[in-house]
Amino acid sequence: MIGPDRPGGGRGAGPLLLGVRHHGPGSARAVRAALEETRPEIVLIEGPPEANDLIPLAADGDMRPPVALLAHAVDEPGRSAFWPLAEFSPEWVAIRWALEHGVPARFIDLPATHSLAWGRDEEADEADEEGTAVGGDDGERATGAGVGGEVRLDPLGALAEAAGYDDAERWWEDAVEHRGVGERGDSLAPFTALEEAMTALREDHGRGGRGLGPGPAPGSPVVPGRDLVREAYMRLRIREAQREFRGGVAVVCGAWHVPALRRRATVAADRALLKGLPKVKADMTWVPWTNRRLSRFSGYGAGIDSPGWYGHLFGSVDRPVERWMTKVAGLLRAEDRMVSSAHVIEAVRLADTLAAMRGRPLPGLGETTDAIRAVMCEGSDVPLALVHDRLIIGDVLGEVPAATPAVPLQRDLTRTRRRLRMKPEAAERELELDLRKETDGERSRLLHRLRLLAVNWGEPTASYGSTGTFRETWRLHWEPELSVRVAEAGIWGTTVRAAATAKAEADAVAARGLADVTGLAERCLLAALPDALPTVMRILADRAALDSDVGHLAQALPALVRSLRYGDVRGTGTAALAEVAAGLAERILVGLPPACAGLDADAAEEMRRHLDAVHGAVGLLGDAPAPGHGNLRVRWASVLRTLATRDTVPGVIRGRSVRLLLDDGELGQNEAARQMGLVLSSPGTAPADAATWIEGFVGGSGGGLLLVHDERLLGLVDAWLAGVPAEAFTDVLPLLRRTFSVYESGARRTLGELVRRGPGAPSGSAATGFGAPGFASGPDSGRADAVLPVVRLLLGLDEDTRGGEGGGGDARAGLVEVAR
Repeated sequence: MIGPDRPGGGRGAGPLLLGVRHHGPGSARAVRAALEETRPEIVLIEGPPEANDLIPLAADGDMRPPVALLAHAVDEPGRSAFWPLAEFSPEWVAIRWALEHGVPARFIDLPATHSLAWGRDEEADEADEEGTAVGGDDGERATGAGVGGEVRLDPLGALAEAAGYDDAERWWEDAVEHRGVGERGDSLAPFTALEEAMTALREDHGRGGRGLGPGPAPGSPVVPGRDLVREAYMRLRIREAQREFRGGVAVVCGAWHVPALRRRATVAADRALLKGLPKVKADMTWVPWTNRRLSRFSGYGAGIDSPGWYGHLFGSVDRPVERWMTKVAGLLRAEDRMVSSAHVIEAVRLADTLAAMRGRPLPGLGETTDAIRAVMCEGSDVPLALVHDRLIIGDVLGEVPAATPAVPLQRDLTRTRRRLRMKPEAAERELELDLRKETDGERSRLLHRLRLLAVNWGEPTASYGSTGTFRETWRLHWEPELSVRVAEAGIWGTTVRAAATAKAEADAVAARGLADVTGLAERCLLAALPDALPTVMRILADRAALDSDVGHLAQALPALVRSLRYGDVRGTGTAALAEVAAGLAERILVGLPPACAGLDADAAEEMRRHLDAVHGAVGLLGDAPAPGHGNLRVRWASVLRTLATRDTVPGVIRGRSVRLLLDDGELGQNEAARQMGLVLSSPGTAPADAATWIEGFVGGSGGGLLLVHDERLLGLVDAWLAGVPAEAFTDVLPLLRRTFSVYESGARRTLGELVRRGPGAPSGSAATGFGAPGFASGPDSGRADAVLPVVRLLLGLDEDTRGGEGGGGDARAGLVEVAR
């Protein structure tokens, strides 16, 4: 039997039960005060006992919370659970106190080997809740077995409602955070009051516990609830500690469990509850955590809305409101907001006034937020959102020491990122890489290899500074669950390169479509995995030889051709890739014309996209991509001419073929105008077919400028549109609207002005061209000459070197002439 009559316990009478709110700074301060006063011989903490050997690492100088204990099944690394701890977590305070005073500390919750196996067949959210046993919502939301099903109870919400509060967080601040820990000798008072409240709640709402699944079948044995099993295990560990230390045993656990741990129960009854539990082999380690993952909105159910605010309360020994307002002012000033010392003083006064009006002992987060909005943000929620994101929640990423146990892949990743000076950060940031530099090239390869392993530390984004292939832009964002991904990827190898190579080979074998294999080949080149390329290329050649769908071939070709470009920048051999790409192009040239016949509207639009992609790919392949494959560009132009003139080919493809020939100079302006005229003026062409031809010809980027600069084509479209019968106009209008809606606003405005002006008016490429109302009929040379001194100054020219020598001087002189 265990459990003294006096709540809170005492030395020699039984364990000192310290019921806490996980991640509660008030509970953390109270735990520290209670431990300092009672000086127990051992500290028992709610958490997985497999982590007992990891407790000494909490004293390492490189260990900086927030951190989390990570448990994962050895044979199934993806099955994992986290126990997060912040600096203001009572469990972390208890661990640190024990290490500082040379007192043993042990975890006494149900082992992870059982909890991981227990959740194997449950929903993912159930597994997540179990995984937050120390830092999660276990102390805030308990479960009870009720009649007719499971009963869920929010203890803080129930206590707040009983006290007349409609907000559990506000009640907790008033009842715990703002009251301090009492005078010496009264440090156990908070725990006594909380235990009495939890005892009453458990009497009213059952003993708690959650079933293992949807419920037993009729006639099957009843399975005990999750909390009942955990509490039975904790009682057994407490008995062991009492026998070993004979007194002075302190237990830090969720307040909900305290009545159950104090309840008298036999050893036999507790062991019976633990009999036959499923188990798996599990590994345990420390991993960095973030404030955002401590927030209940993150999906891990950690139970607090404002980890940054709670961290401030825990770290502020005095005047927390004044210090908080000063932090907010510093943040807003850094963002170029006009915030003075007077704003800080007035905000503090307003927060105190609001607390008094609302009957609160001290300003809480609600009062300070209202004061910040009114005084520092001038009533706007936009800067207030920044305060919420940066301070109330906060972008804090913890750190763990190098001695922390880790899988070999994690160690290799850590060594590599440190060598490349890539530090994981909780805040999202962009990384610009110049692949011509050795270090940047290695960084790029590391990020691409991690993406192959599904460890998405970085996401590639569009680079706005350059269109060359030597530059990459990444968006980096480290999430705690990436540690699980690394552990899961450890089955593929002990180094990042070896693991990525093995994973790429396995993915190539398992790939279903040709496009998947070509995309994988591209990723292997980006990641510089030459050992994986032979396997990928062999499978790619086999798939390409067996696939007869032209759409699949057209979808696969661009990725291969893009990969060929990376060989020049990254120094990767691509001869085999060029051979496969040229073979694909050959098959597309032969199969594309018959594949484009008799397509409906949706299929024609999809084939049009394939046509654009193949056109760009053939252009990149060049005139001689591989020996024996001839001049692909010339043959591709012949295919486009065939598509442009076949009546069985949908109009959108015929129009696009004419446009591509025009863009490449294979078709003159006059011939393009003749082709358009034939389509638009033919009596046998339905208006809808003509509209799809126009969409193919002038749709997409560049179509607007083409019409702006060639008024003959614009005139043909204008004349055709004016002659469309009224009954057919409503049918073609959606097509035309879709065509012209993609143009830039400037191009649409210019086209509108040209159409309004009508044919035969003075030509010009803009609405403000020469001859337009308000403009002269020609350029004013005198006004143009006035800007020449400024142009010469910008170009670094003087009177002696105005013409310059060689090409540079000619170029400068040409720019001066443009200015004239």
